[in-house]
Amino acid sequence: MRRFPLLAAVAAGALLGISAQAQRVDLVDRIVAVVNKEVVTASELRERVEFAERELKRQGTPLPDAALLQRQVLERLILDKAQLQLASEGGVRIDELQLDRAIERIAENNNLTLSAFRQALERDGVPFERFREEVRRQIMLQRLREREVDERIEVSESEIDLYLEDHKPEGAERTEYNIAHIVVRLPEQASPERIAQARARAEKARDETRAGGDFARLAASYSDSADALQGGQMGWRAAERLPELYTAALQGMRPGEVSDVLRSPGGFHVLRLLDRRSAGAGRAVVQTRARHILLKTSEVVSEADARRRLEDLRERIVTGGADFAELARLNSADPTSAQGGDLGWIFPGDTVPEFERALDALKPGEIGRPVKTPFGWHLVQVLERRTGGLPPDRLRFLARQALRERKSDEAYQEWLRQLRDRTYVEIRLEDK
Repeated sequence: MRRFPLLAAVAAGALLGISAQAQRVDLVDRIVAVVNKEVVTASELRERVEFAERELKRQGTPLPDAALLQRQVLERLILDKAQLQLASEGGVRIDELQLDRAIERIAENNNLTLSAFRQALERDGVPFERFREEVRRQIMLQRLREREVDERIEVSESEIDLYLEDHKPEGAERTEYNIAHIVVRLPEQASPERIAQARARAEKARDETRAGGDFARLAASYSDSADALQGGQMGWRAAERLPELYTAALQGMRPGEVSDVLRSPGGFHVLRLLDRRSAGAGRAVVQTRARHILLKTSEVVSEADARRRLEDLRERIVTGGADFAELARLNSADPTSAQGGDLGWIFPGDTVPEFERALDALKPGEIGRPVKTPFGWHLVQVLERRTGGLPPDRLRFLARQALRERKSDEAYQEWLRQLRDRTYVEIRLEDK
């Protein structure tokens, strides 16, 4: 029952900017770009630009120059198409069952039943089938990143040792930063002229910001990062989870300040520190020891059947004195069934949110009502709780996670840059 990467909730409004491949393309629709063997049409680009404008207005961000925004959105479309092409060629497929479960989770995250969520989409003018295809594409992009980037990241034991040494003092304060950034990407083996152009673009963004320009608008205008249309906001990040290039610059900055132009192998960066805070490094954590019985749904076991069976098992334990561990051995579909469903000691963040919320609501000895997660339906019992510091193996696990996260962001940006470089792109924006 450990955590696995979940699809982030897809905003319904984003589907108004969906790819024109999901729609009928008029025969007279103009081609504005060619990406390998596919095209980007004027109507597709127009929809994405209109969506970007709506999002910027919703965030209260002043709109950038129309031509700049159009170029930014087109570049994002090109990158999306290149990634989706690679995913398809590499055999990344999302079956209907996976898609159904992802959409169910999105509905649950919005506190709606699936039918109510579908009605809400239709009221907002978003056809449900278009929504499904957008979710499919988002999952494909996530799977592609996992395969091409995340699974190839290695963290050595010596790196973990050095990390733990740097964060050794008990009770020491660690720093977290709320930042926004502008990234001007450089192609591999860029010419001196191209490097000079990219630096000038980054310096222009920095100078306009320092002169009082709106950073979010400038990010939407100049940044090549995926979060450009969100004002370049990265949100709160612990220092150890940021690229070293960023942390070195942020250490000497005050909230509201803008960094100098920073150079990395992938391009140029401008940071704005929105806020900073301290958090105790040696905080005690509450751990929960629990056990569960898992029932998975299938063509022959419906959601209602699984829930009803668990309710019956709960009743046998609570009122009939049946042994939880024995019922887990006989009924649970989880590998822990041989141990009577015992999950051992669980730390915050170890399990998916639905399961963690169920644990948090129970007192030691209590058995909750059946709860649904992406894995199926669970009957959960909390056995005991304890509060204490993190054991050495847990500290090493968290250190590995932090190092992987730091490397992942950098590796993903570098991978995107290389993908863009080797993708055949022909821009026809100026053609009439």
